[in-house]
Amino acid sequence: MSGRQVHRASTIALSVAMVAIGLALAGEAIGGAGGVVSIRLLLGVLFCAAGSGRLYVQARRDRSA
Repeated sequence: MSGRQVHRASTIALSVAMVAIGLALAGEAIGGAGGVVSIRLLLGVLFCAAGSGRLYVQARRDRSA
């Protein structure tokens, strides 16, 4: 594997992990102890947005190359 392929694979893996963490935080905030409006829900949404954004940028970069 070249360095570029390693970078691409690690970016995808970390982005998917960020989305998973975000979903877990949001699910815990909604289903568990704590209100619907909580810091966990906000962090979950932000993690999902960041991970999804990274995946989107990576997909656009792969498509243009």
